[in-house]
Amino acid sequence: MKTQETLSESTKTSEVPKIKLALEPELKKAAKEEAVKEAKRNKPPEKNKLPIPTGWRILVLPFQMKEKTRGGVILAETVIERQQVASQCGLVLAMGPDCYRDYKRYKQGPWCKIGDWVLFARYAGSRIKIEGGEVRMLNDDEVLATVKNPEDLLHEY
Repeated sequence: MKTQETLSESTKTSEVPKIKLALEPELKKAAKEEAVKEAKRNKPPEKNKLPIPTGWRILVLPFQMKEKTRGGVILAETVIERQQVASQCGLVLAMGPDCYRDYKRYKQGPWCKIGDWVLFARYAGSRIKIEGGEVRMLNDDEVLATVKNPEDLLHEY
C-alpha cells in the first residue's frame, strides 16, 4: 500500500512540470523583449534629425521586417538590410508643402497623409541613410496605394 502511495506521489510531482514552471518566467521575459524590439524596429526616428521634404516630396520610413521568420530562423543582418532596400511599403513621416496641391491632377484630394502606410515602386525615391537605417524621399505621384497594416503584405522572408 505504501509503495502505491509513493508511486502516485512521484508521478504527481514529476520533473517535467517543475522544469516547465522554472522556464516560464524566462519565456515570458523573452516574449516581452521581442515585443519591445518589434516596437523599436518600426518606430519613426527622432523628427529633429530627419530631412524636411520640400516641394512635392514625401519622407517615408521603409517597413522593417522581423529578425525571425515564423519558423524561428534568425535572419542575418545583411538579409534584413537587403529586404529593407527592396521594400515596397513605408510609413509617411513628413510631407512637403506642395504635396497634392495640383488640383487638376489630384481631383479627389491627397492620396495619403502623415502616419499612413503606403506602397511605392521597389526602387522609387532617393535613399537617405540615417542613424539606425534609412528613409526614402518620394515624389507625391510615386505613391501607389495605402495599406492599413504592412504585416498583411507578403514579404520575401
